[in-house]
Amino acid sequence: MTTPAQVPAHFAIAGRPIGPDAPPYVIAEMSANHNGQMDNALRLIEAAKAAGADAVKLQTYRPDTITLNSTSEEFMVRGGLWDGRSLYDLYEEAHTPWDWHKPLFEHARQVGITIFSSPFDPTAVDLLEDLNAPAYKIASFEAVDLPLIRYVARTGKPMIISTGMADADEIQEAIDAARSGGCKDLAILQCVSGYPAPAADYNLRKIPDMVRRFGVHTGLSDHTLDNTTAIASVALGACIIEKHFTLSRAGGGPDDTFSLEPAEFAALCKGARTAWEALGGVDYSIKPSERGNVKFRRSLYFVKPLKAGQLITPDMVRSVRPGFGAAPKHLDAVLGKRVRTDTAANCPVVLEDLVA
Repeated sequence: MTTPAQVPAHFAIAGRPIGPDAPPYVIAEMSANHNGQMDNALRLIEAAKAAGADAVKLQTYRPDTITLNSTSEEFMVRGGLWDGRSLYDLYEEAHTPWDWHKPLFEHARQVGITIFSSPFDPTAVDLLEDLNAPAYKIASFEAVDLPLIRYVARTGKPMIISTGMADADEIQEAIDAARSGGCKDLAILQCVSGYPAPAADYNLRKIPDMVRRFGVHTGLSDHTLDNTTAIASVALGACIIEKHFTLSRAGGGPDDTFSLEPAEFAALCKGARTAWEALGGVDYSIKPSERGNVKFRRSLYFVKPLKAGQLITPDMVRSVRPGFGAAPKHLDAVLGKRVRTDTAANCPVVLEDLVA
């Protein structure tokens, strides 16, 4: 295992900084949620922009580039959402046609949202390079395809690698393949490749360990059914959040049921950025929002009238709000002293006005 380099402050995709010193980079994963309709894909791009996503992501493959046209048992899905489907049949339904890519890229640029994709073989990379994709995402199932990772790395573009199912050695091998191929801007995502995945499987405490262990920026590819896990990950250092996005979970497509609808995705974007802002830094000073309330803290007040030279006893002084008197910590020093001048009840205790 190589010794990780110091994690850089940030890198950028299409000019947007990504790292702990920037708000979380939120990716709307379109996946198969266009459900075979170009109009749905265009609307998903618009909805992702409106929800506040930084980027929308496609998946670039054809069924014949990702699997074989076979119904042998090893090519059949058993259990889960896609029970009984052959891989070829599933990917035939789910794929984004290659001739859609150019209009989708053009539409995203018109809308003003970054668009990139997950390629699943070198021909997909070539297509995306022709479209000037600004970055690449390696899916968890392809994280063990080191030749593909090296091919993507040779583009010189930023790369994000999901790590679902990968152990520490496999993650390091993927990182080494990316680096050896020339990738300088690299991030990895903690991921659980279940659809949906239970929050308990996510082990978010891995995120800071992954940063230390592998020396790269780390985020989260979230397959849970709500936003809690993704927002919590920000507190542990996730600088990228990827989540499946749909126009409607009732759409009937292969990925719709575990995807966020637009209002939920907007809540994710807002919540993740609020969590990042709340992290702040180590700062013990009074905050701007508090300054107006300092005067309402407790302080020492006389509760009885006193004559000049009168000895101050415990029944004459109380710690109350507001805060215009001496701090309560001075109570012991005040007791047993005398006032210089006549003092009315309900007046603040001023240390300079007391004598021994």
